[in-house]
Amino acid sequence: MWRVVALLAAVLASGLAACGGGGAEPGALRGATLVLDFQPNAVHAGIYAALRDGFYRDAGVDLEVREPSASTDAPKLLEAGRARFAILDIHDLAIARERGFDVVGVAPIVQRPLAAVIAADRNEVRRPRDLEGKTVGVTGLPSDDAVLDSVLEADGADPSSVHRVTIGFQAISALASGKVDAATAFWNAEGVTLSRMGVPIREFRVDDYGAPRYPELVLCTSSDVIHADPGLVRSVVRATHRGYRLAVERPAQALDDLLAEAPGLDHGEQKAQLSALLRAHALGTRPPDATTVHRWLKWDITHGILAGGKPPAWLRGAFEFQFGR
Repeated sequence: MWRVVALLAAVLASGLAACGGGGAEPGALRGATLVLDFQPNAVHAGIYAALRDGFYRDAGVDLEVREPSASTDAPKLLEAGRARFAILDIHDLAIARERGFDVVGVAPIVQRPLAAVIAADRNEVRRPRDLEGKTVGVTGLPSDDAVLDSVLEADGADPSSVHRVTIGFQAISALASGKVDAATAFWNAEGVTLSRMGVPIREFRVDDYGAPRYPELVLCTSSDVIHADPGLVRSVVRATHRGYRLAVERPAQALDDLLAEAPGLDHGEQKAQLSALLRAHALGTRPPDATTVHRWLKWDITHGILAGGKPPAWLRGAFEFQFGR
């Protein structure tokens, strides 16, 4: 694994050294599409702030932001050249690379894991070990089992001692109705909603229980776009960085921008989600160092999200976090 650290250090240090100029005529806006990882919500506040306040246009980019029709959309769209940028969960980025997709992370937008095990009764479940013998809902994604196992093992509990049921993405209704005692979910989304509903939840965030503090969501492109138009990538990263800096420094304005661009969202819900993210210092585009990425990779392999063995060949070129710095 130490070869991974050396490899990532080289990648992080190289940045744009291998990239030349490129781009459109001076003053001309270059069109580009960015596909989100999910429906618009508070984690995307920086993107919509940059869009609404003209940061992308200032950088010479006419950016179109689209919702995905499925969670597997982004790698395929990037591969086919039908989108130039996408937001990906870091595990999905790694799985896509492992499967041979040309996907490259160029900037994180969420600085820490958002996954958690959420218990419906904070009085009955005070620590992960209290879940032994209880029913826990999972979506069916491999990362859910990794999160649940990590949280239980960190408190000395046996992961096989819980009864797992697949509930899809119905954690809110399953927990509120008592169908399950706990569920894997996102503390910034389902956790916020359940709290607003008055459900007496207790959260076990995965980076407090065994997982390293890795960036959850990453702005991605393809190596083809990096080589063909590094200037475009640089411009999008810098504008996105401005947007997330605004979200951190002026959250009320960023929230207004998000709601203006995605008017179907609930103001109270998104305000609560954004507040939770800011309290956790989760938003921002600061690139992780090689050690952080190494720890994340080791955790993913240990918990079966990625294949094990020697440092994977797909890792080379998977992250180019020097754009826009």
